[in-house]
Amino acid sequence: MMGILINVKEAQEMEYLLKRELEELLLDFEDNRIDPVVKRAMEEKYRIVLGIYRRFASSAECSRYIKSF
Repeated sequence: MMGILINVKEAQEMEYLLKRELEELLLDFEDNRIDPVVKRAMEEKYRIVLGIYRRFASSAECSRYIKSF
């Protein structure tokens, strides 16, 4: 386990970046041109990014980015 100290503005920026990354991943999941092997790697990245996002956002906000595989 690692810890990090950030101020409120940095936390807001981190939340923004994570949201954008999740939105990008969710859009890419719908693209049929992407190879299934690449999509599996994207799913791993999605799980990691969502896990980090859950530490910053409320559960209501997190529910917007939940995807069932």
